[in-house]
Amino acid sequence: MLWRRLSVLGARRGGRVDDRSSVLTWLSPLGWLEYLRPFAAERWWVLLLFAGATAVQAAVAYRLAGRRDLGMGFLPTRPGPAEGRLGTAGALAWRLQRGALYGWSAAFLAAGIVFGRMTDGAAQAVGDNERTREIFQRMGGQSGLTDAFLAAMTGLLGLVAALYVVSSVLRLSGEESSGRAEPVLAGAVGRLRWAAGHLAVAFGGSALIMLLAGVGFAIGYGRQAGPVLGACLVQVTAVWVIGGIAVLLHGLLPRGAVAAWGVAGAALLIGWIGPALNAPRPVLDLSPFGHLPKLPGADVDWTTLGVLLGLAAVLVGAGLAALRRRDMAG
Repeated sequence: MLWRRLSVLGARRGGRVDDRSSVLTWLSPLGWLEYLRPFAAERWWVLLLFAGATAVQAAVAYRLAGRRDLGMGFLPTRPGPAEGRLGTAGALAWRLQRGALYGWSAAFLAAGIVFGRMTDGAAQAVGDNERTREIFQRMGGQSGLTDAFLAAMTGLLGLVAALYVVSSVLRLSGEESSGRAEPVLAGAVGRLRWAAGHLAVAFGGSALIMLLAGVGFAIGYGRQAGPVLGACLVQVTAVWVIGGIAVLLHGLLPRGAVAAWGVAGAALLIGWIGPALNAPRPVLDLSPFGHLPKLPGADVDWTTLGVLLGLAAVLVGAGLAALRRRDMAG
């Protein structure tokens, strides 16, 4: 399996851990899957670990739920530090979303470093397996195994970044449906200014996390810093198309904006699972990520990138126009 080979390689590169049985493997449910030994000497009793862990967690959750107030968390809420920088809609959006952006930024930087450290060993390991080599070449291009691996990993991070931009855009829906947007809009702040603050965080944040992923690749891999950074930033154009779809869905119907998760999920499946299953080209082209050049081993297609950026702008504009005309929920 592709991910099994990568996980073993990552363990060897990152921690020099023996891939044989280890006590540490029992600490993760993913490790339990290995000890099931499917299609070999099956250990059915390992399934009891999953059942037991689920039962224990459910019991703990039920116990905690009985001890907290309705609608409140288990830990008491505390007022945050007073700040005087909430005079604009953009500042409020930043305050609401900055915690999530910090977490995504740290995760993408770490992922870039890990994938960068894996690159040399991955190219060698993939080259030893014809099936895996073909998958990576379909995902990352034919220019070479190293470039194919880099293109595949940057593409994967781009797909994950689409999940971030959707979650950030849909913060608009959460603020609207909960009624928290009403006091903001009751003053001098219009709908477009209110939405623009959140969209600036969503679209700017998606570019930031991909930039940090490229920095992580440069740190972990140590070579081709410019091309790898460009490969990460190219993904932003497709990420923004997914974000534009989320804006359009929110503008048309806030309760239907959750369909944006389906769009992002479909892009993730098409972009990651499609090449592994050798899906036909028309299927891969359904995702905006399917039109991106396989950098760093390919030439940049500026026309395609311009079209994707234009499409994202049109989707955002249409979504904001619809938001301006419709009734607000809440």
